[in-house]
Amino acid sequence: MLWAIGILFAVFLIINLPVAFALALASAPAFLFGDYMPPSVAIERMYGVTQSFPLLAVPFFILGGNLMNTTGITERLLRFARLLTGWMAGGLAQVAVVLSMLMGGICGSAVADAAMEARLLGPAMVKRGYSKGYAACAIAFSSVITATIPPSIGLVLFGFVNEVSVGKLLLGGVIPGVLMTLVIMGVVGWLAHKHGYAPELPKRPRFREVAKGARECFWALMFPVFLLAGFRFGAFTATEAGAVVVVYALIVGVVIYRELTWKSFKEAVTHSVHDTGMVMLIIIMAAALGHVIILEQAPQAFSDLLKSFDNRYATLFLVLGILFVAGMIMEATVNVLLLTPLLVPALIDQGFDPVHIGVVIVILITFGGNTPPVGVIMYTVCGILKCSFEEFVKVSIPFIVAMVLFLAALALVPASVLLLPNWLM
Repeated sequence: MLWAIGILFAVFLIINLPVAFALALASAPAFLFGDYMPPSVAIERMYGVTQSFPLLAVPFFILGGNLMNTTGITERLLRFARLLTGWMAGGLAQVAVVLSMLMGGICGSAVADAAMEARLLGPAMVKRGYSKGYAACAIAFSSVITATIPPSIGLVLFGFVNEVSVGKLLLGGVIPGVLMTLVIMGVVGWLAHKHGYAPELPKRPRFREVAKGARECFWALMFPVFLLAGFRFGAFTATEAGAVVVVYALIVGVVIYRELTWKSFKEAVTHSVHDTGMVMLIIIMAAALGHVIILEQAPQAFSDLLKSFDNRYATLFLVLGILFVAGMIMEATVNVLLLTPLLVPALIDQGFDPVHIGVVIVILITFGGNTPPVGVIMYTVCGILKCSFEEFVKVSIPFIVAMVLFLAALALVPASVLLLPNWLM
């Protein structure tokens, strides 16, 4: 039965059926024709997965991010990022990378950040003489940073599915997010020097100008600090942090910046309903398929197979390799919901910290959104910038090499992820 489900799911993806419907239709034979799973079980699993308290963080984070995008925070962060990096080679591309890091404390979604920056910065980068492939790659790969720095929807889902502390996962994403920013900035700068792309600013801004820019977006910059402090002192849980994000965004938009109007509020709520509906539909359908996989004892089979490897790091890199390939053909949310429950237990049995491997895995499968043939982030950015698939792939090679090396180092040095969780929690 499991092989039939896998083949059906692959066929549905190949014919471009929406992921949620592919999940539902692939699992349908097990409930309709199987002897041990009546259809009522599928309905129970779909309903049951929605009754999770940690999962409440997802719609709250989505709403908070959309509210902050309508309060003027994004525009202020853009100006600040321009001051910080606009004087470097490939100025606007560097701005895109730093803006993704700053947006990580607000947005939580790589695809949303990539789409926003492609519309905001993409045309200006092409107008200044950057190739479309270079502009698209800078935006697409830097969006992975947004999904790493808290609040991260991917880390919330990983914690929910694998019963790992969401608070520790969010804290664990901070240092890797900052390091990833430096890595991608290095690749962007190297390519800019190679192709002769000029800086955005004629000279490095003075400290007074940078300080003024920081003051203008003070409330945006303080939010991640406020979030981490709340985790550290037990003011709220990771789930409650989602509600705090919404309240914080409303206070900033209405009281401080006074740019949140009733019209923009309704638009933010509408976008959030659409985004939440899309994510929750995938989660609901994945729950039914996940139940089938468990009943077929696939997790135990994978665990027994991986235990046969004597070297724990050989097991780790085999799992990461599987997830890297899966990221090339499936959307990140699906990989988190379906594959990590199969593979993570074997790594934990071999002594790996679930927070460490959770952060590495979420970065890896989000990075998969920039790789062919089914890269959601890649297609989003290329569609907005009208960049050809071939041009994107050609320019993406240095970014892919840098990201693979970065992830290997992250996997081999657990302290790079665990330093903040161990210190603060």
